[in-house]
Amino acid sequence: MRHVSSRPDPERPWYRHGLVWLVIALPAASVVGGLATLAIAITHADATVADHWYQDGKAINRSLEEERRAEFLGLRLEIDRARGIRLRSETALPWPDQLDVVLRHPVFAERDRQLRLGHRGDGGYGPADPMPAGGDWTVTVSPPDGRWRLSRRVDLDAGIVHIGTRAGSG
Repeated sequence: MRHVSSRPDPERPWYRHGLVWLVIALPAASVVGGLATLAIAITHADATVADHWYQDGKAINRSLEEERRAEFLGLRLEIDRARGIRLRSETALPWPDQLDVVLRHPVFAERDRQLRLGHRGDGGYGPADPMPAGGDWTVTVSPPDGRWRLSRRVDLDAGIVHIGTRAGSG
């Protein structure tokens, strides 16, 4: 009885085996993906920590002192886009000749505005430039010498907006 033996296939070269390419392709794809991620991170880097972070921290503390001073003086604002700003105080103090108003848009920095308002009498201040269109803004108001400061995020579409001790904003 004769057995029919199967001849072994002649040995194929390594590059003809599919499993070898799978073993090579997976790490190669990881390296290419990592390099692509690195390139994206380098070209679109976020500046997460400012170079002058210590001075920024000290400025925040000064800012809080200015807001506390405004609260102590009982200052409050009424903002009307059509008529400007009216400043009120629970204590007698001279009205500043001008007010610096900074309007910061929460999303688009190019929409930020800085206005200097002139005193029109009896605590009223009018803009030389028109107030911006409605929407959400962070409004910061202070005199040019920076003795006090009022700040709050407001919706200018709401008509007359109140900032200060009577408005519940601190």
